[in-house]
Amino acid sequence: MAPVATSVIPERAVGRGRVTITGSGFTVNGTSEVLLRDTPATIAFASSRRLVITIPDELEGGRTPVRLGDTMLGHVSIGAIWATGLHQVDNPVFDRDGNLFVTYSGSRGQEAPVSIFRVTAAGTREPFASGIVNATSMAFGPDGKLYVSSRFEGAVYRVAPDGTPEQVASDLGVACGIAFDEDGWMFVGDRSGTIFRVRDGRANAFAALPASVAAFHLAMSPENELHVTAPTLGTYDPIYKLDRRGQITTIASSLGRPQGITFGPDGRLYVIDALAGSSGLHRLEADGSFTPIVAGGTLVGVAFGTSGELIVASNETAYRFE
Repeated sequence: MAPVATSVIPERAVGRGRVTITGSGFTVNGTSEVLLRDTPATIAFASSRRLVITIPDELEGGRTPVRLGDTMLGHVSIGAIWATGLHQVDNPVFDRDGNLFVTYSGSRGQEAPVSIFRVTAAGTREPFASGIVNATSMAFGPDGKLYVSSRFEGAVYRVAPDGTPEQVASDLGVACGIAFDEDGWMFVGDRSGTIFRVRDGRANAFAALPASVAAFHLAMSPENELHVTAPTLGTYDPIYKLDRRGQITTIASSLGRPQGITFGPDGRLYVIDALAGSSGLHRLEADGSFTPIVAGGTLVGVAFGTSGELIVASNETAYRFE
């Protein structure tokens, strides 16, 4: 019986991501290969009804046919490399003009020559800001300016359009994620366990969460509720939701290492799971389950552009899907 595929999940991937093909009649032997264009994929699992393949690193971006021998199984969209040579530890961010901002965060206490790069819509990467030690998380404020946390200094900087940074808040612990609500309050996650609410340079403790081994990642929902991921060394880590009073509820606990988090143009929550072997971008559904959106080897961040672009980022590289 000729092999027949019924699904390819997820439909988007970058290098080292794992994609599952389900169907029937799959046979893999010494003479048959799963090919993406003409490049063999590593087969992580094979049965007559399911194939799990690992995407090769060297593939060019774009819609890519998947074949088993001479049989077409479907297509997977491969993310195009948009910027590399980075040290990204949270989401990249887009400005209103479609420029993407990425970081070179560096090891603890390392002051890199460039803290933040700007990648134009044409794909040109250019230095944007320097002098921020361990630039960690970014968000655009209500004033249209870029705000950046420094986990080393426990501070937040506001960056002028010419790239000049100005410190606007301090004493924020191991400052990581940043988000703004509709009233202009800035929220900053201290991975030691505190969510701060900040205005005019004054910070107050807003909520307390379990400490994280990596970072606090923050996103504000369309309903003005703060969402937080705080990966630990546990088997599964929760996603927290905080209302306007700082009351905490857990909305999902099925991801192993949830990190970068954002709300998409559809108003739904998207989360990066950085767990080794199953790293990727997932969408939270109404029933609390997750739908895989992008498979990737070591992803940490996600961003949506104003023209429908989707960016996922590993520590070193940002990938773009149209």
